[in-house]
Amino acid sequence: MEKIGVLFVCMGNICRSPTAHGVFEALAREEGMHDRILVDSAGTHAYHIGNPPDPRSCAAALRRGIDLSGQRARRIGEEDFGQFEYVLVMDHENLEMVGRVCPPEHRERVRLFMEYAPHMGMDEVPDPYYGGAAGFERVLDLVEAASRGLLQVIRERHL
Repeated sequence: MEKIGVLFVCMGNICRSPTAHGVFEALAREEGMHDRILVDSAGTHAYHIGNPPDPRSCAAALRRGIDLSGQRARRIGEEDFGQFEYVLVMDHENLEMVGRVCPPEHRERVRLFMEYAPHMGMDEVPDPYYGGAAGFERVLDLVEAASRGLLQVIRERHL
């Protein structure tokens, strides 16, 4: 059985995308779908390659029972577009950057992550990096909502 690939992308791969990676993986496990889904995250920039997620992201996620500590930042590469059916980007700026490196034959795989949570009334997951703890909690709320929507789509289309 081939796994369905889901890649979450933000700028540095230390706040939003690792949070989405951890949350989505945990929800897939809860739903008994984790063995059918390959989850990863990446950044559009090389600022933090090899580093763990931001300590504030880790702390916020851990308060909800999600451990991000095993993740390490990496930069998205052209090979990712062939491996992941869903390349989900956190904001318009990074969507544009991903579009620049995405081969034309895989453009339909790239979307804003919040498209999977239209009821939240936001099309972007805001970057919490320069803000306080409330921003990291808000990211978790948005990511959880979009993750549930995405899981439903994957269940309907692939499983």
